[in-house]
Amino acid sequence: MAKTILAVDDSASIRKMVNFTLKGAGYNVVEAVDGQDGLERAKAQNVNLVLTDQNMPRMDGLTLIRALRNMPNYKNVPILVLTTESSAEMKVQGRAAGATGWMVKPFAPQGLVDIVKKVIG
Repeated sequence: MAKTILAVDDSASIRKMVNFTLKGAGYNVVEAVDGQDGLERAKAQNVNLVLTDQNMPRMDGLTLIRALRNMPNYKNVPILVLTTESSAEMKVQGRAAGATGWMVKPFAPQGLVDIVKKVIG
């Protein structure tokens, strides 16, 4: 059974690339357009991994991570941040919020697949 990944990003082109890359590697992908949409989708169905951007309208990535970590069924789900933010300070804030890992855009498709495989198999 294929594992499901929730991809949260306000950029349609990034969502399309993430979707294409991960579906090609055998994963199911659910897309969300911002943190609020991502939270609603996470409540509607359990996923094996959340991949979120940081800078988005309505709800940013760190706020989404904190909200997910407060939900019992997302306490142990890996959450990766995929963002243009690369400062050490942002990474520390991400870890404090509960992020499992951090990837900086632009990303190499194979690099994304490798990290996802490492985290959820």
